[in-house]
Amino acid sequence: MFVSHRKDIEKTELHAPSLKHASKQVLVGAEQGWDDYVMRMFTLGKDGFTPRHDHGWQHIIYVVEGEGKLYLDGKDYPLTPGSVAYVPGESEHQLKNTGDNDFVFICIVPSHGDV
Repeated sequence: MFVSHRKDIEKTELHAPSLKHASKQVLVGAEQGWDDYVMRMFTLGKDGFTPRHDHGWQHIIYVVEGEGKLYLDGKDYPLTPGSVAYVPGESEHQLKNTGDNDFVFICIVPSHGDV
């Protein structure tokens, strides 16, 4: 069993040329008893973005707060709190903050996809 709050879970700042103003929290994964999947929360600060990339695993996105967009296979989709998206494996994608405040979203991937 595991019960916590996102404010109490370690936040890791991410640094790479293809990232901007990004941090990650692992909310639930193997350490909490969920061996097959990982539930992560990402925060993109103002003008922040993830890399445009693809990989072999699928993932699910749920927007918690802020405004952003999902680039998916050549098309941009606006995202607001409550938006959900399924990103199939091998699909080129990227998330960007398009608002003035933090853009926060949950991303669930198979455990081998938490890289």
